[in-house]
Amino acid sequence: MAVVKPFKGILPKEDLVEKVASLPYDVMNREEAKKMAEGNPYSFLHVVRSEIDLPDTVGDYEPLVYQTSRKTLDRFIEEEIMNQDDQDNYYIYRQLMNGRVQTGIVACTSIDDYMNDVIKKHEFTRPTKEIDRINNFDYCDANTEPIFLTYRKNDTINQIVNDWIKFHMPLFNFTTDDDITHIFWRLDDPELVKQIHTIFESIDYLYIADGHHRSASSVKVGLKRREEFPDYDGTEEFNFFMSVIFPDEDLFIMDYNRVVKDLNGNSTESFLSKVSEKFDVEKLSQTEPYKPMKRATFGMYLEGDWYRLEAKSGIYDANDPVDRLDVSILQKNLLDPILGIENPRTDERIDFVGGIRGLKELEKRVNNNFKVAFSMYPTTMDDLIGIADAGEVMPPKSTWFEPKLRSGLFVHRLK
Repeated sequence: MAVVKPFKGILPKEDLVEKVASLPYDVMNREEAKKMAEGNPYSFLHVVRSEIDLPDTVGDYEPLVYQTSRKTLDRFIEEEIMNQDDQDNYYIYRQLMNGRVQTGIVACTSIDDYMNDVIKKHEFTRPTKEIDRINNFDYCDANTEPIFLTYRKNDTINQIVNDWIKFHMPLFNFTTDDDITHIFWRLDDPELVKQIHTIFESIDYLYIADGHHRSASSVKVGLKRREEFPDYDGTEEFNFFMSVIFPDEDLFIMDYNRVVKDLNGNSTESFLSKVSEKFDVEKLSQTEPYKPMKRATFGMYLEGDWYRLEAKSGIYDANDPVDRLDVSILQKNLLDPILGIENPRTDERIDFVGGIRGLKELEKRVNNNFKVAFSMYPTTMDDLIGIADAGEVMPPKSTWFEPKLRSGLFVHRLK
């Protein structure tokens, strides 16, 4: 049974929404964030990446960063750049990208559901990354960015959402520089609000699609509030965190590709020889990058040439939901034993390139300061849900979702 509840969203003014909305905090570095927000005092990056407003001598994770986030959020509200609704609502968030549509319900989900695995995970988190968002949420006393959740589609929820969209004007409708359209509705009918809550009670599980660190951080801030207010009764806002919940059929996972800085002491010839022990290797005559079109196949860019790799029979367990992932096949049979990338989470010799950047980005990296690149076949939603249901975790950097949720369209206060 999933607990999903409405909340009093803090939303930007309609005439400022395009200036407020920003990419999520974790898809850019400090320098990129500063450039994105340059000349735009309304950008929500001033809240989620407030180090951009401080001298470079101030570290990314110093207390002053989070104090500045809180001051900026408070100022946005005081100056009515953003305003809080006066009643609990659900919201509908639709994104259009390259002809695809994904439509989710913006709501609050339960920290207890997270702890009891009603909200299922598929990745490990790193404490250092959690601490950053813990501080942002804690100092701001708010969930400043949502968690990206999914669930197995429910026809009744789909019908409610589609009917609301059909007969109501959106609050926001704008297209960002990356040609993604964002449309946003307030669902404020009390009877439908109750109905949605009841329907989600019949849904067994929600799944984290993206935002494992944000969700873990949100839960830890909620637990901190419980310690601070031991008389809590479970209805307080800090017992919940803000999420956008999409049906699984709407979501699209892109490839998440790999680049490695060296061949781990191997010559090109010895490297290719070792690779051929586990993979059928075909050197391609094409000049365009090779994009894998089925499982267990990989593109490899090395010294100006593209190769097609296909995993040989028997090197992975097709019945194991983790072992059969392409990211696992590559890691266990090439990256670790041949290139020495034992822990891709921490090894500085490997980097990851989201599919949104295109395969030409792999060539660019290798033609500059990397040695070899691998193009991947994307993980599927069935993979993600199956692994979460099995209580397993995926290897790092297994999924890249597009489009990304924009930050600053809604905020959830913890009080």
